[in-house]
Amino acid sequence: MSRVAKMPVTVPQGVDVSITAEQISVKGAQGTLVRPAHALVSVKRDGATLTFEPANDSAAAGAMSGTMRALVNNMVNGVSKGFEKKLTLVGVGFRAQAQGQKLNLQIGFSHPVVKEMPAGVKVETPTQTEIVIKGADRQAVGQVAAEVRAIRPPEPYKGKGIRYVDERVSLKETKKK
Repeated sequence: MSRVAKMPVTVPQGVDVSITAEQISVKGAQGTLVRPAHALVSVKRDGATLTFEPANDSAAAGAMSGTMRALVNNMVNGVSKGFEKKLTLVGVGFRAQAQGQKLNLQIGFSHPVVKEMPAGVKVETPTQTEIVIKGADRQAVGQVAAEVRAIRPPEPYKGKGIRYVDERVSLKETKKK
């Protein structure tokens, strides 16, 4: 059995978890998240804790129990606190502007790039060179941040482009004669 699955998930105050044979639903202040339940994992609720156990002794059931525990823990944290990713723009004249559910980027192309945000994901721009992507679903927030970064990833010679705040870009030395 997975070591991750042995740790119970504590459900904080104000978060409602409903478990059926088909799905696990978590409802909180940030929204509602639903995930299909896996047949190899049995989920039990004891008051304010959730425990995950493999349904049989197979290796796949042991691995899936740890996976389900991590996914449900992310759902509980997402609806209670939420997740965010921060990006920064590096380059002369690079600007970002949030307009509702759209992100306008001027990043050195001949045209502005407009990125539409999916449902459940919000975008903010505290300054012109900072982007903050927030939401309850950890996977969706990370995916949107990766898609925004992929529009103009940092190049290796000057480091210009869109990067995560904690990302370090190793710069190459230019070619010598």
